[in-house]
Amino acid sequence: MYRVRPAAAHNGYKSDIKHKSDIENCFLSLNPRVATLAGQSEWTPFSLPKEDEKIDFVDGLHTLGGSGDPNLREGIALYVFMINADMVRRAYCNTDGDFLIVAQLGILDVQTEMGVLFLQPGEICVIPRGVRFAVRLGPGHHVARGYITEVWGSRWELPDLGPLGGHGLANPRDFLHPVAHIDENLHEDWEIIGKINGQYNAIEQDHSPFDLVAWHGNVVPYKYDLTKFASQNATSIDHTDPSVNCVLTAPSRDPATPLADFLWFGPRWDVASNTFRFPYFHRNSATEFMACLYGSGLGRSDEFLPGGGSVEISHTPHGNFSEDYVHEMRNQVNEPRRILENQMTIMVESSRFFLFTEYARGGCGTFKYQGTDSRVWDALPDKFSAYPNIKEILRQVKANKEAQKQRLESYYDDDRLAEMVRGQQ
Repeated sequence: MYRVRPAAAHNGYKSDIKHKSDIENCFLSLNPRVATLAGQSEWTPFSLPKEDEKIDFVDGLHTLGGSGDPNLREGIALYVFMINADMVRRAYCNTDGDFLIVAQLGILDVQTEMGVLFLQPGEICVIPRGVRFAVRLGPGHHVARGYITEVWGSRWELPDLGPLGGHGLANPRDFLHPVAHIDENLHEDWEIIGKINGQYNAIEQDHSPFDLVAWHGNVVPYKYDLTKFASQNATSIDHTDPSVNCVLTAPSRDPATPLADFLWFGPRWDVASNTFRFPYFHRNSATEFMACLYGSGLGRSDEFLPGGGSVEISHTPHGNFSEDYVHEMRNQVNEPRRILENQMTIMVESSRFFLFTEYARGGCGTFKYQGTDSRVWDALPDKFSAYPNIKEILRQVKANKEAQKQRLESYYDDDRLAEMVRGQQ
């Protein structure tokens, strides 16, 4: 970094920082402030700040849940942020992990030490660990909301494309890096808010932290427009695993299982034949957090709206069912069609078992413990037991199995084999 003043030139650290955020980074079972969510849970849109109070990024950041601990250099955390004010002569420095920021509402100007990133709904940016930045509202915008996924002991990178080859999904050429930029007024009083082991501290200095005349290196912020995602999917039959929608991945210590995948669900063609195409209800080993950026989303209920979210931890049965599913089950001809038009949904999928904060479990005011109304399953009755003569069919199947068992057992009975041989002589 070629900067005007050294970053070491400051007035020392202080820890008594007053703020309105809800930050929690210790996701260990011994922490009484976090707990599991056993069901299929949902949040209606997170509330925006009131007009009579000014909330910037430092005060508007709230932790939902996570796994692990930054002090152990292993884990993940989910956040939401709602702001209506700029960070004025104030910067943020996260020394715990890498931030993946998703814009959902409002345009953001994210000024980093390496330059400025313009972020609008449907775009993401990654701020590496230790890089200072400031979040401001874009021109003409008075409020913003978004999501953040932080990884500890790992980093966000492009997934291995495997048999796809060298191109597809999120192509490297579509990622943008900032150009060096310095503030016009370099000699003003600034406050740098740091997050260390999930706790805020601050330093004060008499010069701007954004004074890089030039830089070089490869640990830098970057942004990506999710509408440029080159999706891949089944073109003949059946479903492709949702991991084919992976934009970025964060590796774990297990080479076969990532710490987290960041997934995209947006407009694409749906062309598989002889296939039930809807996302069917299921169980899997991953924890899934979904959020709709705009449009109608892919939620479990009608209250899954832009600005909210839903979560299912490992092996939780989840999904939805409606009259559209009934129609799709009866559909005999699968014509190519466009799906998810004018909408964008994201998912953070993790191999970890998540614990959730007090803010997520009630403090936010938008939490619903049961995301899917249990009455939706009334549209999927037990047709197996109601099938005519099903008891007779099952009795015959049982009898056939018993007869087959007796035939096979005879081959392991020496006396019966000898008797069969004598009978054939």
